Amino acid sequence: MISSPPTYPSGDRQTLLAAADGATTVPVVEVGSIIGAGREAVILHKGERYRLRVTANDKLILTK
Repeated sequence: MISSPPTYPSGDRQTLLAAADGATTVPVVEVGSIIGAGREAVILHKGERYRLRVTANDKLILTK
């Protein structure tokens, strides 16, 4: 079971969810803060480019 995320002041787009045992935190980021007003963004990971896209059905696709 995951606990409720902590409350942050408005405007803070990143929150942390703690695992039930409290040992791990996982960042939670609104996709709009990555993509902005568009429908896709490029994410770099270890020098590789990945494309995050919002589909016509409002789903997310991450491709290399």
